[in-house]
Amino acid sequence: MDLAEPTRLSWSALSAVLVAMFAITVGYGVALPILPFLIEQIAGRSTPKALSWHTGLLTGVYIIAIFVGAPVWGRISDRCGRKPIILMGLLGFAATSGLFAITASLPLLYLGRFLAGFFAAAITPVAYALIGDYAPSKEWRAHRFALINIAGTAGFFIGPLLGGLAVRVAGSLWTLPPDSSLAMPLLTATGLAVIAAVLVLFLLPSGTRRESGDAPTDATQLERRAMLRLLAIALVTALAIGVFEVGLALRGKVLGLDAAHIGIMFAECSLVMAVVQALVFSPLIKPELTRWFIAPGLATLAIGLVVVSVVSTSVLMSVAVALVAASAGMLSPVATYWASFGIPTSQGAQLGRMTAAASFGQALGSVAGGALFNLPILPDASFVLAALLVLGTLLASIRLPRLLMPEPAASR
Repeated sequence: MDLAEPTRLSWSALSAVLVAMFAITVGYGVALPILPFLIEQIAGRSTPKALSWHTGLLTGVYIIAIFVGAPVWGRISDRCGRKPIILMGLLGFAATSGLFAITASLPLLYLGRFLAGFFAAAITPVAYALIGDYAPSKEWRAHRFALINIAGTAGFFIGPLLGGLAVRVAGSLWTLPPDSSLAMPLLTATGLAVIAAVLVLFLLPSGTRRESGDAPTDATQLERRAMLRLLAIALVTALAIGVFEVGLALRGKVLGLDAAHIGIMFAECSLVMAVVQALVFSPLIKPELTRWFIAPGLATLAIGLVVVSVVSTSVLMSVAVALVAASAGMLSPVATYWASFGIPTSQGAQLGRMTAAASFGQALGSVAGGALFNLPILPDASFVLAALLVLGTLLASIRLPRLLMPEPAASR
């Protein structure tokens, strides 16, 4: 009987989930600074426009695969349990990342990137659902969500640094040829995913315990009235980040920066995100108050995108990067936290839809960031369009805090 099971997830089991999240985001992050160089290596010297197109499309293919896979994995985990789905995702991600590292064909590069994203889609929504299964209170849920967010952000912080520095070390210290140097960070990410799978196998409980004591009293109403707005926030925030990531990578290459320097720029973004996430879901802030952060976060994100598109000095660019990273680092986890409330038996499917919305937005942003980069008419068109979409979402979300927690519920 479930009565004998602990009501909270053990720290060892939580650690396995955190390593899984870290491994997946490292695997995504390592590829960002080396993608333009990997494309040049496989496809040969190409025009800047073709290079930007392939960089954007390859990033977008990975995210589209998450859009396809996340709802599927979430629904399956509701029926079959969280552990086998997380295991399957990690092992599949390790295998396909290895394929991505050794391929010498551009079509296979796209295939490997899609499959890696599809298996990575099994981790995020199922990890959040697992926390929701064991959550005895809003505070417990919020703090564990924060740890998952920080683990993912830390992976994205380490990934680009690892991607850039591993290429430099492999080329200079070990005197490896360029093709082997670019494969090194990807193979490292593969090994990390295998280690995470072993930890999940031995530390994560096989059963699923669902607690509903921390859910709002009108969970079905929350899902019906507010879910679309939360989905829109996840989509548009991720779209802005997709535009920002690809634009940052391409701009760095145009400025003559190597993969290591580009990786450092991405790492700066991740560090700011991690700090903001730790603050938003810290014991200093009640989880109920986070719903009021959505509108200011959207406004800050729009301002940051506009500033990125107009500044030309490194100091102002650093400020713009901090604005974008801080707002995105707050919006995504807050939206996911509130979306996790609802019908306990369908948490996986619900969080899978949130992950799918975010991935679709990031795919659109990645493709737009590559396709609209350095247009003759409006060189920063992708940043401006993303800022306008963020402002539109802000206007649509003004009443969201009261929908998430209506006045009668808040006053009790």
